[in-house]
Amino acid sequence: MSSLIYSVLVIVSMTFAVRASNNMLATTIPLLVKYNLNFNGVMIGLISAIFSVATFFMSGFINASLKSRERRILFITSAIIYSILFPFFAIANFISVWILSIAVGFVLGALMPNIITSASLYPDQRIRERIVSIYTLALSLSLIVGPAIESAILTKISLRETFVFFEIFGSLTAILSFFIKFPQEETKNTTIRAGHIFKNAGFRMSVINNLIYNVPFAMITVFGGIYAKETFHVSYSIVTLLFALFFSTSFISRLFLTIKPPQNIPLQMLVSALLTGFGLVILLISNNIFIYSISFLILGIPHGLTYPLSLLTLTRSFPPELRNKANSYFFSILTAIGTLIPIIFGLTIQFFGMKITFIFITIFVFTLLLFLKQTSKRFE
Repeated sequence: MSSLIYSVLVIVSMTFAVRASNNMLATTIPLLVKYNLNFNGVMIGLISAIFSVATFFMSGFINASLKSRERRILFITSAIIYSILFPFFAIANFISVWILSIAVGFVLGALMPNIITSASLYPDQRIRERIVSIYTLALSLSLIVGPAIESAILTKISLRETFVFFEIFGSLTAILSFFIKFPQEETKNTTIRAGHIFKNAGFRMSVINNLIYNVPFAMITVFGGIYAKETFHVSYSIVTLLFALFFSTSFISRLFLTIKPPQNIPLQMLVSALLTGFGLVILLISNNIFIYSISFLILGIPHGLTYPLSLLTLTRSFPPELRNKANSYFFSILTAIGTLIPIIFGLTIQFFGMKITFIFITIFVFTLLLFLKQTSKRFE
């Protein structure tokens, strides 16, 4: 029991450190290059995209192909490099910021998939799924606490100096990397090709499930506040409150999964997808800020459910020796989607407007819901 608690503390602490610091990089690098290095909009989008592409390459092509021992060396080395890079952003110039962004995105691709795999190693299904749920709960907490810490320290120090402060999280990542467990893989299973993973019904179901939510979530996080301001003419404080409502129901949903692991994952995925579609419909028909806020409360629920349910599906679909490949491909696909979606939204909003874009997304969600239902029938 004590070893289990120890492992959970290591996983939770490292998850929190990596996600809080990674989120800080993703949101603060654009601010750094805009206000300190005078990048234009196109270059800001490009440096954010190249950060994600580097993560995608490491996760999908390098980490996924290595055996357990090699991957552990890569993992620890990446964590150390990750911690070293933070202070250099404080002195970055027009050229070096590109190199730093590629480097930090690259090593990140070796961190998150292996933490996910470590959280899913326990043979007892109930314990394993509870730990995976705790892992996703730590992700939610990091997205609340991390920005709050950055907001507080920015009242005392400069934007560049925040990178030095967040070196604390980078150092914690490097230290904890030595204590993350890795699976004992069988040689015969490490040669299995990507096609075997992609053909697995559980893998496809996980990807479709996340795609159903990631697309509207990307739109909501980037343009949801702008839509509220332009449509209902609310203040910045109200916009902030909307996202507080959103993340509160998300956190409660993940807390529920931690306390009570799901019995019927396909059914809960379908319910989560329906809630996504329903929340988007409420958003589209809202004629005042009160109804609009209800849509955010509803949409927060599938935000909390989608990612954990996908991870739990992967743990049920693959034996321990194949979970690294499955998690790496899954994480790289999510990263690729996250890179492409803002570009696509930028084009559709420019040509059709924000409301029409939300309509396209709603149709997209209900269409994928049909594919999810069909795929879930093949999941055992």
